[in-house]
Amino acid sequence: MYGRHARCPALPPPDAVHYRQRGAGAAPRTSARKRRSMPNAIYYGDNLPILAAMPSESVDLIYIDPPFNTGTTQARTRLKTVRSETGDRTGFQGRRYETIKLGTTSFTDRFDDYLAFLRPRLIEAYRVLTPTGSLYFHIDYREVHYCKVLLDGIFGRECFLNEIIWAYDYGARTRKKWPAKHDNILLYVKDHGCYTFNVDDIDRIPYMAPGLVGPEKAARGKLPTDTWWHTIVSPNGKEKTGYPTQKPLGILERIIRASSHPGDVVLDFFAGSGTTGAAAAQLGRSFILIDNNAEAMRVMRARLAALPITFVERHSPRSKAS
Repeated sequence: MYGRHARCPALPPPDAVHYRQRGAGAAPRTSARKRRSMPNAIYYGDNLPILAAMPSESVDLIYIDPPFNTGTTQARTRLKTVRSETGDRTGFQGRRYETIKLGTTSFTDRFDDYLAFLRPRLIEAYRVLTPTGSLYFHIDYREVHYCKVLLDGIFGRECFLNEIIWAYDYGARTRKKWPAKHDNILLYVKDHGCYTFNVDDIDRIPYMAPGLVGPEKAARGKLPTDTWWHTIVSPNGKEKTGYPTQKPLGILERIIRASSHPGDVVLDFFAGSGTTGAAAAQLGRSFILIDNNAEAMRVMRARLAALPITFVERHSPRSKAS
């Protein structure tokens, strides 16, 4: 089965050409297993024309975390605390410290017509996905129901697999309603009868009542359900980049392990802090990241500096490798 859904046909040999009947004159396509040397790339610019220029059926997995249309400005200020005799804070053994502002990262998260903004980009996402490809669409409670109807129209209702609930427990709690402490991740596949899902590669989690399942099962752990409990990126942790909407590596690693294979191509066209690229590289996948925010470019360049990456600015044909 090679990690694909059981209804998938057997994969061809690595050097073979994979044919799939799509009506008269259907063109042959190269097997995903033949595309193993695609370089990592980061694009700086509007993602729509960049997506439109990408080859059809060239990406195995897409994860996107678009702006949530919260109607606010998303911002995060980076701070650094240093020893200073004239500092405004007293720490261990009476030593004085000063807090320095390193800068603020922000973007406006407001759209007059959110679905009109998303629709052409999601149509292109569908086009560039391989036949066994998947899309993970990360959103929150404000827009998830509208986005699901939009995605049903593009992918087909039968290609909707899951609504994953990412639950966390951090931050302020309103007293006017139940505090919102989860995000929604919609999972769609291009072909509901043939898609990648590596159940044996998914990280297992502890049983809540291990005494009820026996020592062998307790030691192995259980498969996650469609509700994922995972902390946000700690403001004081090593993983933190300072980008306002940074997502945890653990979430992206689970997605990439489940829905792609080593050597596959992973695309994120709202790349932000580059978590998708970092997770893909750790798991032996190639990645394509796109964002039009200059601060996102700065963060990704620093975070992924050790990797061989081609940077392309504003979809210019002139690029430079690092």
